[in-house]
Parts: sequence; structure tokens; C-alpha cells
Amino acid sequence: MAYLFATADEQQQMLADIGVDSIDDLFEMIPADVRRTSELDLPPALNELELTQYLQRQLKKQQQSPHVCFMGGGAYDHFIPATVDELCGRGEFYTAYTPYQAEASQGTLQAFFEFQSLIAELTGLDVANASLYEGASALAEAILMAIRCSRRSGNVIVAGTVNPQYRETVATYLKGLSCELIETGVKDGVADLDSVAEHLGKKTAAVVIQHPNFYGCLEDVSTVVEQAHAAGALAVQVFDPVSLGVLKRPGDFQVDIAVAEGQSLGIPLQFGGPYLGILACREEFVRRIPGRLIGQTTDRNGDRSFVLNLQTREQHIRRDKATSNICTNQGLMALRASVYLAQLGPQGLKELGSLCVRKTRYAADQLVAAGVGELAFNAPCFKEFVLKCNKPVNQVVQQAAEAGFAIGPEFSHLDGLSSGLENCVLISVTEQRTREEIDQLVQTLSA
Repeated sequence: MAYLFATADEQQQMLADIGVDSIDDLFEMIPADVRRTSELDLPPALNELELTQYLQRQLKKQQQSPHVCFMGGGAYDHFIPATVDELCGRGEFYTAYTPYQAEASQGTLQAFFEFQSLIAELTGLDVANASLYEGASALAEAILMAIRCSRRSGNVIVAGTVNPQYRETVATYLKGLSCELIETGVKDGVADLDSVAEHLGKKTAAVVIQHPNFYGCLEDVSTVVEQAHAAGALAVQVFDPVSLGVLKRPGDFQVDIAVAEGQSLGIPLQFGGPYLGILACREEFVRRIPGRLIGQTTDRNGDRSFVLNLQTREQHIRRDKATSNICTNQGLMALRASVYLAQLGPQGLKELGSLCVRKTRYAADQLVAAGVGELAFNAPCFKEFVLKCNKPVNQVVQQAAEAGFAIGPEFSHLDGLSSGLENCVLISVTEQRTREEIDQLVQTLSA
């Protein structure tokens, strides 16, 4: 009863109301053969603070070696500035939901407008929507959008180097449509451009490329875009937001639609979600964009104000003509991304990308030099690489885990990958990882 607001008099009143004299009498209803009569061997009672401190000490004993994260494949252990949690934890933001009475929610609309502006600047494209669920469904929405924009529904070509879970999501979305999903081959960790050209035709709605791709390798986006446009199809790029500090933006490649998982922009790993779907496009496709679009205007007093320009979804006037059935947006996650991007700025994003490049290169070189394995691909990479192990890969992953390092995923757990990766593992190195941690991982795996 230590933390309950029930005095001794109140306890007696409750007992009287149910017709018993004491708590012992209350427990008499429990059969004697299962009722414990002796006192429990418990330590003296603690107050709330003492109990919290005790549990924290016990937890630390169990955490003999907290795992250092070298895992990649779509979600990453990036540093999150304290300002992100501080600002996004404010009540007016944290409790805000999607704006049904839109213009009455000026603060929420402004936050979404700033997010759109930041994503448009980040990608070099004209328009960004007010966010989607996560990266995989954002790609599926982009493909449906490309089908509408191109007025073609024969097929969609997706490079075999796109995240296999994204491809699986796209296949699910297209299952009920007449549009065929064509997955191209892979050469040395990048898309087989001959395979892309072979499948392109007059009925192709879009070509999808991921850069950096699922293996961390850099793709020839310019050639893919040229191939797509020459055939009258749209070019869709899946990108890593952090990479744009050092790599060309989708808009610089003349990409039509760009999508991303925004988890790396100030969102914790948090057991897989909620995350953030990013979608940006060229202005000519704005009427086909899914979800919401926030605009800026002036009110009758001439003051700056914000409005919900587009919400072409099935719940409202569009009904069966809706561009998408997406019913909400990850507003709180979009706000986190906005605060994160504003905190870093262009220079901070450049330094972040540069750190990821240098640390990834250092880790790859050290692992190879120590005889742990060899790089599976020769293509330049960003933030992650595929290591072909000299020992059974499950043994390598287990050896790392026992020493407190999380690496992976190992490719035997994933479908839809190129052949030759049976004894390979993906290793990601973000700005969080120190030289000491990298050296310790190398020492562990080379033992």
C-alpha cells in the first residue's frame, strides 16, 4: 500500500462496505491449500526514489556489455541532438494530431509547411508533401503516383539493389493492379543498366533506383534517369537523407519523384517505428501527390497564415477519385526531422555525411586487413558495406554479439537478394561510432 492514497481509516471503511473486519478475513475466501500463511521473506520497504535507484542498479548488472550498433539495412543509429527531444516534447506539439479543422491549427500547419520547405531544399525538388508513413510505403505511393502521372500501367521497373523489404511492399501494393513489377539484375553491387534498358518500353510507367542502394553502394543515377526519360517513363529515386550532405540531390539528377525513410533525421530506432515517409516531386506532378500539402497565404488582415491546400484522399470530397487512401501523416516524426535539419543546417549535414564516409572506409579497410573477410563489391559505398566473411557468417554475427556488438543483417534472413551473398553480412558505420569501437569490433572478429 506504500504508493496508494488510502489511509488506514479509508481501508477500514472499504472493508466495512464489503462486510469483513480485516484484510486477513478478506483473504479467507482463498482455499487454505493454496493460501500462504507464512510471512514473505522480503527486504524492508523502500520509498519510490530508493526503489527506482535499486532497480537501476540491478539493470546495470544485467547489462554487462551494452550493444554497440553497427547494424544497417534501412534503420540507423545516428546521434540525436538534445534540442530535438526538448522541442518536440512540448505539449502543443506532442499531442497534436492531423488537422481536421485545418485552418484553426495554425501552429501545426506551420510546422508541416516548414517540413515541406526543408525537404524540398534537401532534395532539390519543387514540392514535398506533409509526410507519409515510412520509407517502404512511400515508395509504393510514389509508384502509384508515377502510374497516374505517366498514364501508363503496363509495368514498373525496380532495380534489384533496392531494399528487398521495399520491393516486397511495392509488390503487395501492385498485386491487385494490372501493372507488372519487373526487378532487374545486379552487377557488382549496383543495378545492371543493360537489364534496365532491356525491359524499358512504351508501357513502362517508372524506373526505380536506390542511391545509395541497399548494399551501401553508389548507383549511376544519371544514366538510369536518361534511360527512363528516353522511354517516356518517370524516374523515381530512393535516397538516404543523410547522404545528401555529400552526394548530389535527386533534383540535380533530374529525378521526377524522390522518396526516403526519414528515421535518420532525429528519430530513435524505437523497436521499428513509428518512422517517417518522405516524398518530393517536380511541380508539374503536384496534383497527383498523395497525402496532404500545406500552403502559405495571407489572411484578411494581411498577416502570414497557412492553409491545407490539398488533401486528395478518400475520406473527403475526392472519394473514389482520391490519389491515395493514406489517412494520416507522421506529423510528430516530421516535426522531429524539421528540428533536426534546422539544427544541423547545410554545413552540419555536410560534416555528418563526411564523417559517415570516412568512418565506413576506415572500418572496411581494418576488417579486410585483419583477415575477417573481404568486401563483396568494388563499388564506392556510403555508411554501410557488405563483408564477405572468411568464417561462417552466423558464427561471425554471434561472435560480435557476445562481445557487445550488433552487426547485420546477414543476408540469409532476407529474400530477393542477388546470388553470392550466402556468407555475407551488412555492416553500417554512422557518425556515432568511434575509432575505439571500430578497433574493438575488428579485434573481436579477428580473434
